[in-house]
Amino acid sequence: MNTPKIKRRVGKYEVGRTIGEGTFAKVKFARNSEIGEPVALKILDKDKVLKHKMAEQIKREVATMKLIKHPNVVRLYEVMGSKTKIYIVLEFVTGGELFDKIVNHGRMQEDEARKYFQQLINAVDYCHSRGVYHRDLKPENLLLDASGNLKVSDFGLSALSQQVQADGLLHTACGTPNYVAPEVLQDHGYDGATADLWSCGVILFVLLAGYLPFDDSNVINLYKKISCADYTCPPWLSFSVRKLITRILDPNPMTRITISEILEDEWFKKNYRPPVFNEKEDTNLDDVEAVFKDSEEHHVTEKTEEQPVAMNAFELISMSKGLNLGNLFDEEFKRETRFTSKCPANEIISKIEQAAKPLGFDVRKKNYKMRLENVKAGRKGNLNVATEVFQVAPSLHMVEVRKAKGDTLEFHKFYKNLSTSLEDVVWKTEDDMQAK
Repeated sequence: MNTPKIKRRVGKYEVGRTIGEGTFAKVKFARNSEIGEPVALKILDKDKVLKHKMAEQIKREVATMKLIKHPNVVRLYEVMGSKTKIYIVLEFVTGGELFDKIVNHGRMQEDEARKYFQQLINAVDYCHSRGVYHRDLKPENLLLDASGNLKVSDFGLSALSQQVQADGLLHTACGTPNYVAPEVLQDHGYDGATADLWSCGVILFVLLAGYLPFDDSNVINLYKKISCADYTCPPWLSFSVRKLITRILDPNPMTRITISEILEDEWFKKNYRPPVFNEKEDTNLDDVEAVFKDSEEHHVTEKTEEQPVAMNAFELISMSKGLNLGNLFDEEFKRETRFTSKCPANEIISKIEQAAKPLGFDVRKKNYKMRLENVKAGRKGNLNVATEVFQVAPSLHMVEVRKAKGDTLEFHKFYKNLSTSLEDVVWKTEDDMQAK
C-alpha cells in the first residue's frame, strides 16, 4: 500500500479525499495549510460552465453568497481559478446530515422539528431577501454543525444546473422529484422563492412524519400526487402544524403561504429565537472578479507532490465522530460510510469486488479506488458507489464506501449486503468481540 500517490495542493489548500460529487462539480475535503482549518473545496470545470453559458450567473451568485454570513447557511470563504477549474472554498460542517437523524432515530417530536424548521426558514428568508434561491432544498442539503445547528449547503450554487430565461423565470425542472414544487414539474416557468417554500413544507412533513408526503415508484404517479397535493398527514400531528403544512403544500404558487405569513404563524412562533449575527463584517469581492476575468496573473498555483498514501491524524479525526476506530464500521444512514481493516489493501479490494458482483454491480478499478455501478436502474437512475482504501498505519487501512450517484436508501440497502459479506475483513476490537 506504500505505492506513491499524487498529493495535490491548490494555492494554500492541501486537497484530500472526495466528499461529494454532482453533474457540474466535485467537492473535496481540504485544509488551509496556513491556519490548519478544514474546508470543503467545490471544484467546477470551466469548460462545462462556459458551454452551458453559466459564467455570469455563477459569478453573480458566488459574489452574493460571499456576502452572506448567516449562522444557518454554509459560508463561502473565497473563490480561486486556474486555467481549467474554478475552486469555491466553503465552510466544512462536521455534524452530518439532518437526514441521518431521521433515519437513525425516527421522526421528531414537534418541538425539535420546529427548532430546525425555524432555522431553515431563517436561512431561506435571508437568502431570498438578497435575491438568492436554492431550488434544490432537501434533507441531504441540510447539515448540522458541531453544536447541532442547521446549516443549509449549496445555497445559490444549485443554480449551476438551471437558468433564468428572458421572462425572468426559471425553466429547468431539476432537483429530487419528491421535494420539487408542482409548478417546477409543469415547466411553465416558476418563481424561485415560492418553489423553495414548497420544498421547506416537504422537509417539515418528513421531520414530523418520518416519511415522504409524496412517494411513488412510478414517476408519472408521483408527479400526479405532487400536482394535486395528494398526501395524508399522520394522526399524531397537532391541528396547528397540520394547518401550517396544508398552507405550505398548496399546489397553487399564487395562493401558497409566504415567508412573512409563516413568521406570524402560531405554531411557528413558539419558542422562536431570531438569528444573531454580524452583517457588518467587511467582504472583499476581488477574488470573484479575478476568477471570472480569467487573467493568467490571478491563476492559483496547482502543485502535485508524490508521497505514500497515508492519512494524517487531522483527516482521520475530521471523518470520525470519536476515536474508537473499531466503531467506524457502523449502521448509520449516510451517503458515505467507512470501516477499518488489518487486511492488506489488495485483499480488501478483491473482497469488495467479490461481494459487489453477485449484487449486480459492474466493477472498475484504478489503484486503490473502485467504482461500482449497478447494472439495473433504481429510483434515481443507476446506483454508483465509490470506494477508496487509505493507509492509517503500516498494518491498518481505512476503507471509505460512498454513494456517488443514485438513491440514498438504495445505497444503504447495498451497504448492508456488502457489510455482511465483508465481516471477516473488518477489524474488530476486543470491545466489539465482547459485545457479541
